[in-house]
Amino acid sequence: MKILVTSALPYANGPIHIGHLVEYIQTDIFVRFLKLSGEDVIYCCADDTHGTPIEINASQLGISPEALIQKYYNEHYEAFKTFFVNFDNFYTTNSKENKEFSDYFFTKLKDNGDIYKKDVELTYCPNCKRFLPDRYVRGICPKCKSADQYGDNCEKCNTTYDPTELLEPKCSICNATPIRKSSGHYFFKLSNYSDRLQSWLEKNDSLQKEVKNYLLSWIKEGLKDWDITRDAPYFGFKIVGEEDKYYYVWLDAPIGYIASCKNYCLKNGISYEDYWKSNDSKIIHFIGKDIIYFHFLFWPAMLMGVGFNLPENIVVHGFLTINNEKMSKSRGTFITAKECADKLNPEYLRYFYATTLSHSLKDINLDTDDLKSRINSELADNFGNLTNRCLTFLFKNFGGTLSQFSYPELENEILELATKVIQHYKNLEFHLAIRTIMEIGIIGNKFFQDSAPWALIKTDKDKAQALLSFTTNVIKIMGTLLKPILPETINKLEKILNIERGFTIADDINFNLKNHTINKPSILLSKLEDVKLVEQHPSGNLLLKAGKILTVSDHPNADKLYILEVDFDTEVRQIVSGIKDHYSKEALIGKTSVFVYNLTKAEIRGVASSGMILAAKSEGNLGIILTDAPKGSVIEIEGVKFNGKTNLLIKEFSKMTFSSKKGEVFCEDKKLIAKDSKIYPDKDIEGVVG
Repeated sequence: MKILVTSALPYANGPIHIGHLVEYIQTDIFVRFLKLSGEDVIYCCADDTHGTPIEINASQLGISPEALIQKYYNEHYEAFKTFFVNFDNFYTTNSKENKEFSDYFFTKLKDNGDIYKKDVELTYCPNCKRFLPDRYVRGICPKCKSADQYGDNCEKCNTTYDPTELLEPKCSICNATPIRKSSGHYFFKLSNYSDRLQSWLEKNDSLQKEVKNYLLSWIKEGLKDWDITRDAPYFGFKIVGEEDKYYYVWLDAPIGYIASCKNYCLKNGISYEDYWKSNDSKIIHFIGKDIIYFHFLFWPAMLMGVGFNLPENIVVHGFLTINNEKMSKSRGTFITAKECADKLNPEYLRYFYATTLSHSLKDINLDTDDLKSRINSELADNFGNLTNRCLTFLFKNFGGTLSQFSYPELENEILELATKVIQHYKNLEFHLAIRTIMEIGIIGNKFFQDSAPWALIKTDKDKAQALLSFTTNVIKIMGTLLKPILPETINKLEKILNIERGFTIADDINFNLKNHTINKPSILLSKLEDVKLVEQHPSGNLLLKAGKILTVSDHPNADKLYILEVDFDTEVRQIVSGIKDHYSKEALIGKTSVFVYNLTKAEIRGVASSGMILAAKSEGNLGIILTDAPKGSVIEIEGVKFNGKTNLLIKEFSKMTFSSKKGEVFCEDKKLIAKDSKIYPDKDIEGVVG
């Protein structure tokens, strides 16, 4: 049976980050396991290259969309290669094959009566003079009322809807309020497939139950027809017979799975129909939980409509958090694959992800302390240390030659555990596979330590060689089972053990390595001293908040000081400030400024002060730092995570460098930011902030 495995297509508009890598590493481990098991499997993927974001980004950079997607294709390919994600074919949706298949799907579905055209009211930005695709409108979800949601689906409740249904919509490009404007669009009658989709879901035991429950409830509520058109300007494929209408990216993106498969088949002299139209094949997709609706409803319906094979399984994983927080540029937890590889052995990330991955939608938390502990105690100590001690001793004392041995009870126990590992891999329960492999390692380490070959060799050299030979076979079995996760490390082990053909499950889950000579060992794995994926920044001690100045009064004991009453929404604070020479009381009242919120309370000339106002100074001029953020809002420092410090000393604050330039404010060269709000110096002053 031929097996096609895919991952969701990465969007060609930004770098691969470690959140993306969860899926590609998960898929790669599974594919490597299938190949290790002797299955006829290929792993195909492609860059998702169409859509308004790419068209707009390319325009802003002054390059063509083709140049932009080529740039990211090269970056993506290198990132995947660095983390040993081994595609059989990594292609692009902007391809001849994808255009042909997209036109075929559209024409076939239209001929079936599944596609029709009608005039629709769409969101149109009069300021940008363009129709706004769903991802360029943000607003309040019409169902759960969550704020700041995209125009096509809600990330909170997973509901899909039209951009015109959003409450309080805003243009994502210029923040203007869009209007409604009519345009002729094509629609796919998804509701035509409700019964068939329900039957497919209910009968498919491979699919995750929690996902099936979502989908069946959506079908019960009624499936809406799907707008598959986008208006110019747009980077994508023109719809057959149209001049200014394009296929929506979500129509041609999944078709990219077929196009990439065909491209592979053309290069290897086989037919794509062996995968997409044969009874002797199966298709497995891996995706994130944010794109469930598209992959379980739209995509299968399209495949049904054109008579292509449906996926046997669609494996859905959760999101990545870092130290229990969402990935965020502002908090310094947005880490690209390249940045991660500069700080951490890529195989260590693969191993850590494997220890947490299961066949569920549960989010995966990358805790750096946990990562360090697992690498050191499991990989380095349990597997790496046993390998180094045993093979070094064998090579030093016996020239690396393995002898006959027989430990039937231990052999059976280990082989039973190995069988469990194989089943865990099949079930996509990688965390259980790792746990069971480590159980094998515990048995091997105990046997080696209890047997004490360093002592036994003095009295019974043959027995010492036998126990070393047995332990070497344990290492071989562990290596075989770890090969899908640690391809480079196990490749080194294969060379040390002098197994040129490479490990396979059929040939190496046994104790048959006897009367065989290994090569000189080398250290496979080293311990982690420290893991610094998230850099600590000095301004991590600093908590800044927006505060509205309610009253201003003179300081009774100082001519140049004001006493401010500042509203931080949840409390009003008294703050003493030395800005009297530069502002009248009337000029300050009602302004929302940025304040140091966690400064240790102090008495200034006999008056209590709980904070400090930020202001820019230049050539004798002074202007406070203003913001249109709501009072009480936290003002973040881009790329820096606040560490929770409650009492910041003035001497600590004075060591931090602030500046204002070109209407923006910086701390240690990192910009002050607030969601959907501006932060800027009053009076257009550029200079030092304090």
